[in-house]
Amino acid sequence: MAAPTWIKPAVIGAVLLALAGAGFMTLNHQAVAPASTFTKLDGQPLTMQSMRGKVVMVNFWATSCTTCVAEMPQMVDTYNKFKGQGLEFVAVAMRYDRPDYVVNFTQTRKLPFVVAYDASGALAKSWGDVSMTPTTFVIGKDGTILKRYLGQPDFAALHTLLQGALSKS
Repeated sequence: MAAPTWIKPAVIGAVLLALAGAGFMTLNHQAVAPASTFTKLDGQPLTMQSMRGKVVMVNFWATSCTTCVAEMPQMVDTYNKFKGQGLEFVAVAMRYDRPDYVVNFTQTRKLPFVVAYDASGALAKSWGDVSMTPTTFVIGKDGTILKRYLGQPDFAALHTLLQGALSKS
């Protein structure tokens, strides 16, 4: 159905922009992480609920993504630096990634954190229709999304965010 002729395209555009901006603000400042169940490479489930009370990083990545591969050593260093303070980390391989490539990458790089595979794409969809990799979420102890990074994060800023989130009771 077409818009009435008295509604100008600029008004429609402004309303859509305002709604998109409101959704963006909600995602970045108030959104609660979806009640997800990750399937680890060994087939075991891991739920967001089971990690409640901890700071969690969820990183959507792919072995075919050059930025993902390049950032992974820094992700490992970040996890190793903060795991003793309660950081949990889940690396979610995208559905278009070949499972054998994901397993090989995980084993050869000796990734120390949980690696999950999103075989159906449902996880990426539930986390805001993630399509760009890498996309990383930092989740606070209360389950709220503290930050969403598109692309490689500024690791110094990420470490500052993690220190603050981990120090909260």
